[in-house]
Amino acid sequence: MAQVSLSRVTKRFGEITVIPELDLEIADKEFVVLVGPSGCGKTTTLRMIAGLELASSGTIRIGERDVTTLRAGLRNCAMVFQNYALYPHMTVRQNIAYGMKVRGVPKEERERAVEEAARILGLQPLLDRRPKQLSGGQRQRVAIGRAIVRRPDVFLFDEPLSNLDAKLRIEMRTEIKQLHRRLGNTVVYVTHDQVEAMTLADRVVVMHQGRIEQAARPLELYERPANTFVAGFIGAPSMNFLPAEIADGDLVLGDGSRMPLPEPFLQRLGPPNGRRQVTLGLRPEHVTGGDETAPLRLVVREIEPLGPTQLAIGELAGHRFIAQLPPHWPLAIDRPCGIVPDPARLHLFDPLTGRAL
Repeated sequence: MAQVSLSRVTKRFGEITVIPELDLEIADKEFVVLVGPSGCGKTTTLRMIAGLELASSGTIRIGERDVTTLRAGLRNCAMVFQNYALYPHMTVRQNIAYGMKVRGVPKEERERAVEEAARILGLQPLLDRRPKQLSGGQRQRVAIGRAIVRRPDVFLFDEPLSNLDAKLRIEMRTEIKQLHRRLGNTVVYVTHDQVEAMTLADRVVVMHQGRIEQAARPLELYERPANTFVAGFIGAPSMNFLPAEIADGDLVLGDGSRMPLPEPFLQRLGPPNGRRQVTLGLRPEHVTGGDETAPLRLVVREIEPLGPTQLAIGELAGHRFIAQLPPHWPLAIDRPCGIVPDPARLHLFDPLTGRAL
């Protein structure tokens, strides 16, 4: 079993604490993605699991073993780096086998392991090439092959696709997901790309300033974000936020626009009692275009055609707002467009704490 457990783990560099107390449980065979903006602590967390950074305090366990103070080579983790880290003077075969050779694995066993990894990753025709003769995607497959032959308890991926172009990233995402399904190892994967996180993960851990904001399945993050940070980070384009207040059972925006508060919110928040300040969250894809009777009016400042849809970017109630509309919906720069929100897809947040209501 290869569960990964972090209990009250912290990391300090001198006087600076980059990871306050962090608790995270990763199940055996689970594919968990750590995601967040640059500097949020996701790579530091991964490196502490790998043993490349020692935790300042707390406990890290892999399976039944406490590995908190073990050096990296004794943790039975295999790490795939952003920059491939291949030896340029070695062939693909030699790169994949090198770690086994250092550990004294017999030659016949090394050859069997290399052939099996090459078969899984489609590298058989490339085994005698050197890294400079490979594409970026092929180099990344070699790096993954080198990890596979270690037969690790846990695979650790540190932004492995960030150096690839858009088309290759999509192809490699599919390959990594299929590889996990085939091998069944526990995977901890770091990325700043929320699309990558959503498409790969069994569970996504959203981090911010060294803390876990929310850990949940991808669809739950999208549909039920815990706070405004998660709501704004997950989804592309990101969620729109508008200051509003609840008055007489309606949501009232800054320009006086009103719309009925959906029944689930009335049940959750209780009967109206005076006025209550909230932050309204609306995803661009959860609105439709409307006529002059629409409850909201968006003054269009820019139009971005995307093929299957178009983005209307402008101002609504004095704040920036993006609406995703059908490609031929009539829009004009500096002209108002009616907007009809989906009442079942509204989000309300506390304006002080940012927590979902």
